[in-house]
Amino acid sequence: MSSYYDALETRSAQDRAAFWAKALPAQIARAQALPGYAQTLAGVDAAAVTGPAALAALPVLRKAGLVAAQRAQPPFGGFTTRPASGFAHVFQSPGPIYEPGEVTGDWWRLGRFLHAAGIGPGDIVQNCFGYHLTPAGMIFESGARAVGAAVLPAGTGQTELQVRAAADLGVTAYAGTPDYLKVILEKAESLGVTLALSRAVVSGGALFPSLRGWYADRGITCLQCYATADLGLIAYETPAQEGMVVDEQVLVEIVTPGTGDPVPEGEVGEVVVTTLNPDYPLIRFATGDLSAVLPGGSPCGRSNLRIRGWMGRADQTTKIKGMFVRPEQVAALVARHPEIARARVVVSREDDMDVMTVRLETAHEDVQGFADSVADLLKLRGRLERVAPGGLPRDGQVIEDQRRYDTAAAVSSAE
Repeated sequence: MSSYYDALETRSAQDRAAFWAKALPAQIARAQALPGYAQTLAGVDAAAVTGPAALAALPVLRKAGLVAAQRAQPPFGGFTTRPASGFAHVFQSPGPIYEPGEVTGDWWRLGRFLHAAGIGPGDIVQNCFGYHLTPAGMIFESGARAVGAAVLPAGTGQTELQVRAAADLGVTAYAGTPDYLKVILEKAESLGVTLALSRAVVSGGALFPSLRGWYADRGITCLQCYATADLGLIAYETPAQEGMVVDEQVLVEIVTPGTGDPVPEGEVGEVVVTTLNPDYPLIRFATGDLSAVLPGGSPCGRSNLRIRGWMGRADQTTKIKGMFVRPEQVAALVARHPEIARARVVVSREDDMDVMTVRLETAHEDVQGFADSVADLLKLRGRLERVAPGGLPRDGQVIEDQRRYDTAAAVSSAE
């Protein structure tokens, strides 16, 4: 297998700048023809937007704006070049937010990441991302097909059956959230089953060093990528494991949270992405995620910009077990039950697993009676704790993330 997916990964800074000088104006012009950009890009001279400096003058598109546009003009808010019936798939993510998808041409571009992880022809990938409503399963399946690997569409759950399938088929690679592979491996050990897994590609949560080391001790090289349902691949780890290399089909900016103003290189800020996807041209889309640019080039030889990886959220929205939980969902829980005065979601780590605790301020003694509502509205089950009336801080915080990300993502060894 070649070290690089294609020649784009090692092109010079001059060649990459020349590419964007042509690609950006075409993408801006394409977006200007869509109803979703009728106001924000009106009057913009697309031909003048030839690089990051000119791009930074354009408005930022935030997820809240996308949600509002989709409600006003369902299902895609006027941001796609085709109607819903013109796509192979339509997905629903929490919000709800609707995303289009295709099954040809590695539409989300995950093949570049899987190739960097050493996955290709002859491999069987056990894809443990979800296949129902949300697009993660199809995103990684598309990438596996792009590099010539076979796919076991496993999804989540039924761990014992997953172990048996992995053993019977000789599965060589895992795709899924960082935590779930540990569950599979522990189940295999308890059953006395030996698996042939040697590589893992993960996303949907922070890959903590202790967990990566746990996999390495079992002969599994685990690399992570940064991807979203809206944008596809944003950045990915390579065998160098020094930061994440930005994908060749997106332009990444790091800006001051809540603004569109770029921060100096090395400072932590919000990730804003412009994609060249012709079907879904998102221009300066604010992810709500925090990261920072790493100086210099990657030891692996890939020459594009590097970022630290996911370093938390710019707002209170956080990702738990691969699912986003938003302040609006916590507010909906309180609104559903008048006996709950306030609620706070606390996220922590135990045994390399995400743990969600929902603290409910209520006079009601049996908080377990709210478990179904928590699962329905937050889309996850967790621990429930009662807090006496007046016991939760009045600081405006409804989601408290106690996990630490300063060492969770790939960082430069030169720091």
